Amino acid sequence: MITSVLFDMGGTLEDIYVDAQSEWAAIEKLRDMLSSCGLDPAVDKEALKARVDAGWVRYGKYRDASDVELKPIPIWCDYVLEDFHFPREALAPHCEEIAHMWEVTHFHRALRPRVSEMLDGLKSLGLKLGVISNTAALYQVFHTLREYGIRDYFQDVTLSSVTGMRKPAPDIFRVALCQIQSAPEECVYVGDTISRDIIGSKRAGFAKAIQICSQLTKEKDCGVKRAFEPDYVVEDIYQVYPILQELVR
Repeated sequence: MITSVLFDMGGTLEDIYVDAQSEWAAIEKLRDMLSSCGLDPAVDKEALKARVDAGWVRYGKYRDASDVELKPIPIWCDYVLEDFHFPREALAPHCEEIAHMWEVTHFHRALRPRVSEMLDGLKSLGLKLGVISNTAALYQVFHTLREYGIRDYFQDVTLSSVTGMRKPAPDIFRVALCQIQSAPEECVYVGDTISRDIIGSKRAGFAKAIQICSQLTKEKDCGVKRAFEPDYVVEDIYQVYPILQELVR
């Protein structure tokens, strides 16, 4: 019996993509935030971007090899801004604010059409709902769900930045299961990537996995060995509701 549906955030509940405009907007805001903290990068914006990009590459190699998510302080002090050698005691108090800014500026984000109607449908079936998201900020996902007006649909929101584990690590799914108080064989997971969402939820024992492709799907799934396949692939997030109607029935 299916009792619960858990969702990925970026690329699933919301459309998300990066372009040159958002990349440079994030760099400009980062430079302004550092300056307001008395931390001068002492380089032009092109050099700042090059060093920040290199820092993210360093962190990405560590993160993706280990499925570990660090907190904002070590991410920004030890990886992203490492080349600037800012005093840790000066930078650390601002790292969560910087992390939040980066998540909402570097990425274009918008709630997918008909999400609220889909969630209303799932609630009408008596299902428990949750979110499992990889994120490098502690609070951004909570704030964004509230801004979209859908925070109250979810009994649980499990974040990699809080647990220290990233999808596809099965343990982040198991943390969410403990918090929502459901067995994996009672759960359906909805996400946009094979590499993180489908493989992770299947390894954690979820009954079904639904994929909805996003603008980041090809990038995140490039070269990934498809150890598991989605049970369903949808183009419109609202399609999750009739699928669950059939599964519950």
